[in-house]
Amino acid sequence: MKAFVITETVDLNSERNSLKEVDLPKPTINDDEILIKVSCCGVCHTELDEIEGRTPPSHLPMVPGHEVVGIIEKCGNKVNAFKPGDRVGVAWIFSSCGICEYCKSGLENLCPAFKGTGRDENGGYAEFMHVPAESAYLIPDVFSDEEAAPLMCAGAIGYRSLYLTGLENGQTLGLMGFGASGHLVLKMVKKLMPDTEVLVFTRNLEEQNFAKSIGAKWAGEIEDNPPFLLNAMIDTTPVWKTMVQSLLYLKPGGRLVINAIRKEHMDQSALQGIVYEKHLWMEKEIKSVANITHNDVKKFLEFAGRVSLKSVVQKYPFERANEAIWDLKHKNVKGGKVLVW
Repeated sequence: MKAFVITETVDLNSERNSLKEVDLPKPTINDDEILIKVSCCGVCHTELDEIEGRTPPSHLPMVPGHEVVGIIEKCGNKVNAFKPGDRVGVAWIFSSCGICEYCKSGLENLCPAFKGTGRDENGGYAEFMHVPAESAYLIPDVFSDEEAAPLMCAGAIGYRSLYLTGLENGQTLGLMGFGASGHLVLKMVKKLMPDTEVLVFTRNLEEQNFAKSIGAKWAGEIEDNPPFLLNAMIDTTPVWKTMVQSLLYLKPGGRLVINAIRKEHMDQSALQGIVYEKHLWMEKEIKSVANITHNDVKKFLEFAGRVSLKSVVQKYPFERANEAIWDLKHKNVKGGKVLVW
């Protein structure tokens, strides 16, 4: 089968062809697994973190990709929840141990044996992939394959991030950065909390206009003074300065949720500018998001299907995977990017 793989970590500021196109054997499956013929796969910032070494694959070469949609070709002997021909999605959670304190309490995202799709096991930048059946999810009929792909990570992790803010209807939310996850969170808020006003902070003028067009009360640069302070902020960016700015924009008792698997090192010096009285005083909180649970994905897909929560997508043929990676790295973003076979 054809696939794109990561063979080494590189600097995406200069390397345009970071993924190598190869032929791999078609995966075999265990009794508790399914084999999926991939129809499309979303492109996530986590791929940049893998390629540049901030969260490197557990082994090389690795097929990346964890926003996967496809059709089941074969089911293992112990799989009862699916049948060949079902359309399913695969998210970041590939597997966990199932027996530790976190798995037993429904927090398998914190399991020390957590495996990420496309980082620890081959993902969706390929014609076929295998996955444990418990880590696959039926896709609601309301979505096309391409619309569904970003929901598997950008949507599901955005859903978890919004939950972790503790936000209530009528309170205020800020979104720092406005890529695939940010635009889905804004759409979620408009459905779940109609009286909540959302402010968006992004350097890109096109993204600012896009945010306002889908319901943001205000959109501006990351250092622009917002019209009012916020009960919560969600930071989806890969840099540190945005975290510092987000703390400034919180009300007393506000919470910053950081939705990023890694932050880049280039501007870590921005943390030296934190002043306790300005940034952290008055019981402000900082909380990180670590992966997602199976239940996060299930609940989010049920909600998204019920309200027809659709992602804006930019489609690329699979053979242009390197172009999609380059565009994401260099901020050519509007909604989610999806590779299509």
